Amino acid sequence: MNVLIVYAHPSGPQAFGAAMLRRSVEELETLGHQVRVSDLYEMGFNPIASEADFKERRFPNFLQYDREQKYSTEHHTYSDDIAAEIGKLVWCDFLIVQFPIWWFSMPAMLKGWVDRVFVNGLIYGKGKRYDTGGLKGRRAMVVATTSAYADMCGPDGMMGDLNVILWPIQNGTLAYAGFQVLPPYMAWSIHYVDDEQRRKYLDEYGARLRVIDQTAPLFFHPKADFGPDWRLKQGIEPRAAGQTKLRP
Repeated sequence: MNVLIVYAHPSGPQAFGAAMLRRSVEELETLGHQVRVSDLYEMGFNPIASEADFKERRFPNFLQYDREQKYSTEHHTYSDDIAAEIGKLVWCDFLIVQFPIWWFSMPAMLKGWVDRVFVNGLIYGKGKRYDTGGLKGRRAMVVATTSAYADMCGPDGMMGDLNVILWPIQNGTLAYAGFQVLPPYMAWSIHYVDDEQRRKYLDEYGARLRVIDQTAPLFFHPKADFGPDWRLKQGIEPRAAGQTKLRP
């Protein structure tokens, strides 16, 4: 299996996230998988979408970013850094996005990677979304660290259910692009646990990686479950974290 790990953490090799990254590469390569890493901070990846992302423009007088993406997809005119990351994304069978949770989301560096690399015409657009997304047939998983305690992110927790917190990433990015999304792996309250617990997190993460082929993905409603009004059809019960049944 070809595995791409996209890692975004500003704290360098001393971060616990870096230890998790090293463990993942070790485990996956031991299992015989091919692994590539995009360490966005180490790469100095530019997260800012701009006209410089295109070597040739369809609309040179006004930047319509998604339409320029579509044009560049058709004419292979992306900037070199975007083209390289698209190549890795298309190469992979399994994508891991690893980051510290900031403000209920991903760091801006990683969001910028998504903005620039999940391109119109290849990943989405022309009817490509969810079960017809451009990356259909691949799997993905969110791996994250957080200062929050696990109980804070339970169904009745202060922060709300974890899969609701991650809905914009797991549903709005990964599932939308066609990935089957595995349940996330979280290292909780990372600043407030001792080394023994951190070692336990690493071992748990390693164990998760050893069974990625057998792990059932999260459920997201396919396009066929929605009517022409873009809402769940009558008789289809909402099963995904971000959809609820309307009361009469």
